[in-house]
Amino acid sequence: MVNGDSPHLEAHDIAAPSAWVVRWAPLMTRGRVLDLACGGGRHARFLAGLGHEVTAVDREPQSLPGARFIRADLEDGSPWPLPGELFEGIVVANYLHRPLFAPIAAALAPGGVLIYETFMLGNERFGRPSNPAFLLAPGELWTAFGGLHLIAFEQGLSLQPKPAVMQRLCARRARNG
Repeated sequence: MVNGDSPHLEAHDIAAPSAWVVRWAPLMTRGRVLDLACGGGRHARFLAGLGHEVTAVDREPQSLPGARFIRADLEDGSPWPLPGELFEGIVVANYLHRPLFAPIAAALAPGGVLIYETFMLGNERFGRPSNPAFLLAPGELWTAFGGLHLIAFEQGLSLQPKPAVMQRLCARRARNG
């Protein structure tokens, strides 16, 4: 990590689910969903409350009632911790490790919904993360997940829950593959 930045931020552990996830979660077919880099589990708890079978992954151990937890360091070069598993929904919030883009897309079942939001360039003026390695370039999520059907995309200044420069995407894999 450079300059003490980390993709695991204190904002990652806010108790309430993000408004972006709440807005788009109803598009997920009830079934298996993944909360990747789940932090304190705010989205895992929210998704379990909607009746999904939740798998939560993070490097820090968690006890998340209603969710299967897998402890994995997603950045240490280990293989993808969920080989062959498919999910009707995947949520990634306030986390960026670009080598995971392909495994995330591959883990999305036909008809599955990806909800992804994290920080982008420009956020450095508001605090962490400020290291460009942890900030998306303009349009980067859209480009990275271009094989999916785009439902919604936002980028720029967000004032909630606190000022930050964010990029947000909601996309669906085609039902026929």
